[in-house]
Parts: sequence; structure tokens; C-alpha cells
Amino acid sequence: MKNRFELESGLQGETLVRKGMMKTKRKISEQIRIAPDINIIKIGGHGAIDYGREVMHPLCEEIGELSKKQKLLVVTGGGGRVRHIMDIGMDLGMPTGVLAELSAKISEQNAIMVSILLSKYNGTRIHTTDLLELPMLLKLGILPVIHGTPPYGLYEHPARNEGVPPHRTDTGAFLIAEVLGAKSCIIGKNVDGLYAEDPRKNPDAELIRDITAKELIRMDLEDMVLEPMVVQLLENAVHIREVRIINCHKRGNIEKAINGKNVGTIIRAD
Repeated sequence: MKNRFELESGLQGETLVRKGMMKTKRKISEQIRIAPDINIIKIGGHGAIDYGREVMHPLCEEIGELSKKQKLLVVTGGGGRVRHIMDIGMDLGMPTGVLAELSAKISEQNAIMVSILLSKYNGTRIHTTDLLELPMLLKLGILPVIHGTPPYGLYEHPARNEGVPPHRTDTGAFLIAEVLGAKSCIIGKNVDGLYAEDPRKNPDAELIRDITAKELIRMDLEDMVLEPMVVQLLENAVHIREVRIINCHKRGNIEKAINGKNVGTIIRAD
């Protein structure tokens, strides 16, 4: 076998999958936090936007006023239209990656609408390619709004027989927060937090106020208000070590969550 041409580096000749590789490599430098002061606020389509002006006008007013005191990035979900397109797509036999492509278009539409609702507060729709420009955009006084669907698209992870893409907008908000090294990741919903059961079906369902990712995975809940992928990713995150779920229909909850108050559910990495 001929010798391979190599470039001198600390990973010279490595397969990048060898177990224990990083134990033998020199200590990794601490990861840079690109926007350590920013708060990621996820506004779901199903949980907020689909309610229309009755919920969204006061919510956007609250976010706009809060943006004068705090650095925010608003992340939008898709909502009912995503469920509609996925239902049709799965009935037609569309692959998971195609469903991811289709659903992304809808959360993008919601980002456009939310940015317009926030326009008097300098709300501006940005794209995933603009995320590294956030430090500059924030200094310019812009309130950025981005859609939450991660850009896997056709490369979305296979979902076995379930079909529904596992990386959706809650996951996208979390991944944005992690790569930016954000101050917080807050997921706005239409319920008071994470329940052991669906509170709309069981009014006596237990509200889980504080839980670790491992504990939540062990519970193996039938249904959750949060995408399961977020819980899995949280275990290995470097910067985001907790996710907060709040009821964004209740005015003041976002600011309280930013200030560290538990007004819903906190899911911790450990």
C-alpha cells in the first residue's frame, strides 16, 4: 500500500471516529460564545401565531418593548399549516427529507409576518446565513426574527416509520442558542409548561416545574409540549445547559424567564 500524503496537524492520520481520540489530543480550547448576551425566544405557530391578532398583537408589543432593554432573537414555528402539509405529504408517501423542506417554507412565512408585526421596534427578518452577523445587527438596534426549522432539508435524519422530521422548530431554536452561546433559550407555548399528561385532555395533569434531561427521557412520556430531540441534544450541549418552557400568552412571562424566574418548566442538562 502506498503512503498517503498528509498535512501536519494534531489530527494527522485520524479517522475522526476513533474512540478515545480526544483524550489523547491536546486540551481543546474553550468554545467562543458569539452572542453571549442574547436571549432566544421561540414563538410557536401552533402555540401562538395561529391564534391571530388576539394573541400576537399584545405578544409582539411585549417583545418589542422588552427588546429596548434586552438583546433578543425571535424564532418562529410553523403551526397548523405545517401539520396540514405533513399530513398530505405522508399520505402521498413523501420521504422525511422532503417533508422537512416543505415544512420549512411555512415557518419562514411566519417569520416574515412576525417581523412585520415587530417592524416599529426594528423587527427584521433574517436568514440562517445571517446568524454570524448578529453581533453587528444587535449593535445597529435591529430586533432579528428568524424561522426555526433547522437547515437539514433533504438531509434531515431518517425518521424510521414515523415520517415526521425529528428536527423541527423547537430543535432549531435550541441549536441556534447553542451555536451562538446565548444567554438563554426560552420556548413559548400555549400552556403553562411541561405536563406529565396533556392538560387539555386531563385538567388534573401534573405540571413538571423542574427536571433533568435524563429524568425526562426515563419518564418516556406519551406526549410532550416540547420536541423530544431538544431533550436529547440538551444532554451534550456545551453552552445551553437548560431550556425554559413558558406560557407566552401570559404577559410578563418572557421577561420573568429572562431574569431567571421559573414561570413554567425548566429542563436542565444535569
